[in-house]
Amino acid sequence: MDGRPPLAILAGIRVLSFTQFLLGPSGVQFLADLGADVIKVEPPGGRLWERNWSGADVFKNGVSVFFLLAHRNQRSLTLDLKHPDGRAVARRLVERADILVQNFRPGVMARLGLDWETATSLNPRLIYVSASGYGESSPYRDRPGQDLLMQGISGLASISGRADQPPTAVGTAVIDQHGATLLALGALAALLERARTGRGLHVEVSMLRAALDLQIESATYFLNGARLEKTNTPLASTFHPPPYGIYPTRDGHLVLSMSPLAELADALELPALRDLVEPGWNFESREAVARLLEPVIRARTTAEWIERLVPKGVWVAAVNDYAETFADPAVQAADVVQEVRHPIAPSRACARMAPFSMLARMTTVGLA
Repeated sequence: MDGRPPLAILAGIRVLSFTQFLLGPSGVQFLADLGADVIKVEPPGGRLWERNWSGADVFKNGVSVFFLLAHRNQRSLTLDLKHPDGRAVARRLVERADILVQNFRPGVMARLGLDWETATSLNPRLIYVSASGYGESSPYRDRPGQDLLMQGISGLASISGRADQPPTAVGTAVIDQHGATLLALGALAALLERARTGRGLHVEVSMLRAALDLQIESATYFLNGARLEKTNTPLASTFHPPPYGIYPTRDGHLVLSMSPLAELADALELPALRDLVEPGWNFESREAVARLLEPVIRARTTAEWIERLVPKGVWVAAVNDYAETFADPAVQAADVVQEVRHPIAPSRACARMAPFSMLARMTTVGLA
C-alpha cells in the first residue's frame, strides 16, 4: 500500500516494525513517508489486530480502514515469532536494519530474544525504539496502555468539559498520535547521533509521557501554584483569560480566542463589556465576561459573526463538523486529504505524506 511520498530524506534507511494498534504503526508511517524502507512483521493467520478491527466498523472491500490509515508505503512480512525458525529470520533482519520499532508490553521482546541487548549484540549500529503505555521502568509497566486510559491517568480528562459534567475525553486518539510523533522524532534524533558516533541508541517513548507533554502549559501552571477550575460557562480552558471559549450562535457555535476586552467591546458594539475591563488580561472576571457574551453571540448566526468580526481583527473561528471541515477552503488549501493506492481497497487518508512542507532554495554557483 502506498501514497505519494514527497520526500526521500530517509531513502536507504531500513526500518523493522514490530508494531500494533495506532501509536507504533503511525510513528513508523512518518518514517515510511519520509522514504524509509519499512518491513512490517505480522503474525501468521491474519491475526494482526489492526487488520480485524476498524473504528466505526469502517472497512473498504473487507480491508480495515484502521489498518489502511497507518500502513502507507510499507512492506509486510509474516513471521511466527513463537517458532524458532521465525525468530531466526527476525534476527537476520535485525542484522541488516537501521531502526527497529516495537510497542509490545515491556518484557515481550525479551521473551522472543529480540530485546535491546540481544538486538544490539547482533547489530551495534541498530537504533532500537520502544513504545509502551507507562515505560519500562514504571511501576505500572505491565498494565495495558491505551489512549483513553492515558487521558484519565494523566489528568487530561479532568480539565476538559464543564464543572457540572463528568471528566470529558478528547474526541480522538490525540495521545496515540502525539506519541507517534515523539517516536518518529526520537528515531530521527538517534539517526543523527549515530551519524556522529557510529553507535546505535535505545529510544523509549511512553504514552504517559506523551499525555503529560501535551499538557505542558496547564500542568506547569498547576505545579507553580495555579488553581485550575472548570466553570459552567462557555469558557473552554481552566487557565486562559476571557473570552477564550466556545459560544453558541443562532445556528451553531463560534470560537472566541484571546482578545483585549476593550477592542472586543468595540467590535461587538457592546459597551457593557468595557465595564469589566481590568488591568492585565481579566482572568478574575472571566466568568462574568463569558456570561455577558453568551446571549449576545447567540443572537446571530456563525457566518454572520465571522463576516463581522474577522475584518476587525478578532481571533474568531467557526466550529465545524467534519462535513464542514473538509469543505472549508482553508482545509482544502492545506491539501491534507490524499488518495492512497491499494490493490483491493483504495482509500482516502487525512494526512499529507509528511504532515509538513519543505522548500529547497536553489542557487547557481559560478566558477571563476
